[in-house]
Amino acid sequence: MTAKKSRPPIIIGATDADRLTMLATRMELSNPTLADLLLGELERASIRPDEKVPATTVAMNSVVEFLDEAHGETRSVQLVYPSEADISANRVSVMTPVGAGLLGLSPGQSIAWPDRSGRERQLRILKVERPAA
Repeated sequence: MTAKKSRPPIIIGATDADRLTMLATRMELSNPTLADLLLGELERASIRPDEKVPATTVAMNSVVEFLDEAHGETRSVQLVYPSEADISANRVSVMTPVGAGLLGLSPGQSIAWPDRSGRERQLRILKVERPAA
């Protein structure tokens, strides 16, 4: 896996950080690999008050357009909690490899991130939209 130090800087709002830390901690026994990925991202993130997180930063419920550079495929997904996930509606759980990898990134940033099979894929953020509060 790519060393954490080579990953781009990320920003996460305090509310998302608190909720996601609780979620990942609860998932440690049932899904330790994904819990560790998410907890690692939370540990390295710059945690900011919610109102100080740029609107172009991927947060929970953001709609993210990204390029999977390995396949040359552009996807647009909404980042949601596991109970709201529905791949047919392009709602991706933060407790999936792609979901955890997108969190906290902004347009122009890329991250080398493992897919479900453990192979690293380069994901590049193209656009982020946040729903109205």
